[in-house]
Amino acid sequence: MLEQYGVTRLEVDVDGSLSYPEPVLDQKDNAERHSSAKPLNCEEEHLMRVFYEQKIQEVCAAFKFPHKIQATAILYFKRFYLQWSVMEHHPKHIMLTCVYTSCKVEENHVSAEELGKGIQQDHQMILNNEMIVLQSLGFDLIVYAPYRSVKGFIEDIEEFCQARNGEQEKFKDLRETALLEVDKMMLTDAPLLYTPGQLALAGLRRSNAVHRVLDFEGYLHNLFSRQRTAYSVSQLGELMGTIDSLVEQLKIPTAKDMRHIDRKLKSCWDPSAQDENKKREKRSKHKSKRAASEMQGPVPEV
Repeated sequence: MLEQYGVTRLEVDVDGSLSYPEPVLDQKDNAERHSSAKPLNCEEEHLMRVFYEQKIQEVCAAFKFPHKIQATAILYFKRFYLQWSVMEHHPKHIMLTCVYTSCKVEENHVSAEELGKGIQQDHQMILNNEMIVLQSLGFDLIVYAPYRSVKGFIEDIEEFCQARNGEQEKFKDLRETALLEVDKMMLTDAPLLYTPGQLALAGLRRSNAVHRVLDFEGYLHNLFSRQRTAYSVSQLGELMGTIDSLVEQLKIPTAKDMRHIDRKLKSCWDPSAQDENKKREKRSKHKSKRAASEMQGPVPEV
């Protein structure tokens, strides 16, 4: 079966894995193909998206934006790349536009000039991409993030535990670790698949496994006895286990990964860049060999 991914066609194998099918080319196209650059594969595109989602978190932290802005920007970014490939729109440009749009929607307005200046980027590029981001989102800009849900559940947990004065510190630790766990979840597909409340509970369960503040399953039974829900405690447990597995499978790209992917991406846009990279590598190897031979010097007689 073939699915459309941006303008890139992906082949879905029987085991659910994705791959790029080889196109059928005539002789002329085949000759051109051997001289052209290869596109990024699925894993490379995924790593690049994760890298720039993490950059969104770093930019928002540098500007001291609320968690809500960060979450909204990441979800805009994720939804944008459900329709497009990173080979069509560079994530660095889209990332900044998503942050800028998120600030406007969440009424924490920062001008494009101020945002661009703060991270040493051309603000005009942010504005140039604004319309395509809005169109790709279908102008559906309302986003519900799990951070507010974490705060609400913490207040409910305090009541469940009948917290006394002086016990607030342990709940503060529970909350802070849960927010860090939710930050990790935001870099996975979980925000596109699960509700903010489900993500918040999964983050709190992971946090409680560290701090052991309460009997979490007992809290869930108490919570369900007070709420009408389509889920049972066991079903919610399975769902949170799936979220946990997404977090555990999360791979943060290294600088080495990104250098390789960036080179491939540049060669996709400009095939001549690939030839230039090869020449640069060849010159570098030649210099290294020459330096090694000069350092070695004459071989002494035995």
